[in-house]
Order: sequence, then structure tokens, then C-alpha cells
Amino acid sequence: IASIMSRVRDLKSKYRNEDAITDELNCTKISADTTDNSGTVNQIMMTTNNPEDWLCFLLRLEKKGVPQKDVSLLNRLIGRYSQAVTALPAEKHSQNESYARILVRFAELKALQDPEEARDQFHLAKLNCKKFAFVHVAFAQFELSQGNVKKCKQLLQKAVECSAVPLEMLETALQNFDSQKNQLLSDEEK
Repeated sequence: IASIMSRVRDLKSKYRNEDAITDELNCTKISADTTDNSGTVNQIMMTTNNPEDWLCFLLRLEKKGVPQKDVSLLNRLIGRYSQAVTALPAEKHSQNESYARILVRFAELKALQDPEEARDQFHLAKLNCKKFAFVHVAFAQFELSQGNVKKCKQLLQKAVECSAVPLEMLETALQNFDSQKNQLLSDEEK
């Protein structure tokens, strides 16, 4: 069911972002500018199609600006992350840290547009990659930012119960939560 729900959301996201992606592709045909990266995407999909290559490509793309301030970049990133999630089957990659990072970052970017869709994406990340503590902490941080304090603590406690690793990350997040800090993990702790 989770896989089907993920595919439905991906299709909805794809159709929403289709215009942006089409515009990107048309731009490359018109100019010599290579900011589109469609060649890189095609190369990843046709050759390795692994989470590490996707993550490397996506992080490079993110360095081109600040998604919180640039709606065009945000839409392009969401489209590319959606492509990555669609291209990488959860059944095959659920134990892969790079795949988990892609799912979490996709949810974080979705949170800038639509918190309900972001919540669904965080939930899928948690279901598919439950062994990684950072997945649970990111979901808990999202809930905290939405004012859902009880849900935040519940997510962290369940992460400890399901033995997500590293446990130290979860303990630090719980301590910061108990200290009523706005950030469950500082940049250094991440």
C-alpha cells in the first residue's frame, strides 16, 4: 500500500512539475546553457541508477541557489527529487543511506510548498528506511516546526524502540526536545 501511495503521489507531483521540467528541457534546446542537467539525469538513469549518484547530482543542483528564496529552483529541485524517488525502487534501496537522505530531503523541500504532502513523504521515508535515526529526527523536526509537540516526541520515542541507529543521535534529539529547543539537532550534531 505504501508503495502504491508513493507512486500516486509521485505521479501527482510529476504532473504538477511537468510544465517546469518541460520548460527546462526547452531552455536547453534554445540556449547553450547547461543548467538543465537533463543529460546528467539520463546518464544516471541509463547507467548506474543508484542512490549515491542521484544524491551527488541532487546536492550539486541544490548548491545553485537557496530553494527557500527561489521558487523556480525549488520547483526544479522537487521535480528532480521526484524523478529520483520514482527511479529508485524502495524494495531495492531501503537499506541504503543515500536513498534515505534523498527521501528525507525530498520531504523537507515539499514542506516548503505543502506541509500535508511533506508529512506523507516523511511517513514514507520512515516506513521505508526505519533503521536510520536521521530519518526519524527529520520527521520529528518537521512535526515540531508544525507545532505538533506531542507527535514530535512520539516519533523520537518510537525511533528508539525500533532501534534506529545511531542511538546517540536520537538521545541527543530527545535531550534537546526536553530542553525545549527549537532545533532537535544542531548543525554540528547532524
